[in-house]
Amino acid sequence: MTDRTIAGMSTSRLAQIDRHLADKYIETGKISGALTLVARHGEIAHFSPLGQMDAERNKPTREDTVYRIYSMSKPITSVALLTLYEQGKFQLDDPVHKFIPEWENLGVWVSGAYPNFLTKRPERPMSVRDLLSHQSGFTYGFMHNNSIDAAYRELAVVNDAEVGLSSDTLAQSARKLADLPLLFSPGTRWNYSISTDMCGYLVEVLSGKRFDDYLRESVLEPLGMKETSFYVPDERLDRFAACYAPSPDGGRDLQDDPETSYYRKPPTMLSGGGGLTSTATDYFRFAQMLCNRGTLDGERILSRKTVELMTRNHLPGAVDLTAVAPPGQFSEVGYSGVGFGLGVSVINDLARAQISGSEGQFAWGGAASTAFWVDPVEEVVVVFMTQLLPS
Repeated sequence: MTDRTIAGMSTSRLAQIDRHLADKYIETGKISGALTLVARHGEIAHFSPLGQMDAERNKPTREDTVYRIYSMSKPITSVALLTLYEQGKFQLDDPVHKFIPEWENLGVWVSGAYPNFLTKRPERPMSVRDLLSHQSGFTYGFMHNNSIDAAYRELAVVNDAEVGLSSDTLAQSARKLADLPLLFSPGTRWNYSISTDMCGYLVEVLSGKRFDDYLRESVLEPLGMKETSFYVPDERLDRFAACYAPSPDGGRDLQDDPETSYYRKPPTMLSGGGGLTSTATDYFRFAQMLCNRGTLDGERILSRKTVELMTRNHLPGAVDLTAVAPPGQFSEVGYSGVGFGLGVSVINDLARAQISGSEGQFAWGGAASTAFWVDPVEEVVVVFMTQLLPS
């Protein structure tokens, strides 16, 4: 292969990504296909669809394949909430109960199970910063770690990876949470949770609009993200990927058929934590906006300083996740050398993180093994799409 450079990146080195994915994952049957996009200085240097997006129907992966991005919805939701921060609607350390009064008397779990919890008062009220950075004390129903996440499952709070989205509205889930204890006092620990879904509810409260409407008006339409939404309409069905799960023999089984997927109709639960579908090019536009410090193609979504604030480590004492997160619990990122900002993970220490990147590099992923990251020093953006659940 003749080597050349695009945006200062070697095409032959970038081609090694395809060989690795094909040899190790696609040809072995672990995944059906993948799509990788790499850009630098805003120029796409590598955009490569591999394998099949729907093996049952023999459909090859396309550049415009539609994917379930699950938790890659979280950074988009966080940006939507931060546009309201820039409008002066809240300060990061405002107590959330200022806007969601039902949460004023949230307790912290001591013992017991639903509905007979023993609780204590938190050390301080939950702040908006806590919601944005997963330091709220909330959890996820699919964790299977304690009696609180068991109550989430019993009450169908927000969603559950095992059964899909709740049939509640955001407001209804917020009311259910008012009757459940927190896992810990806000700001004292980090726990992956439904916090970002409640950021979506906070968007509704502060803007006076439905979350999907505000998201579209403030982020998606200005960025030209025309194929990002909470469901897949008929005109995109032929490009909607199948989702798979690992099988006991090391291969894969069909987990969600695109023809019958619950993503085929508008949901009641507008899950800003995990409900969006998107394409690689749409998500690239979002990530490139963050790399550009808030602007893309003349449209400014956030100020440069707000993006800098979003992508700083907000964990107490600037520690990494190993100091405050429960070990061995599901997340979309490793813990060593990694902090957490307002909706994204942030590299604190390259040596501890064992990543060849830059300090300040930020990222997040999705439950079906999708991922993105931005190196703001090198101005590199990477979007990776596949559909294997869990990641």
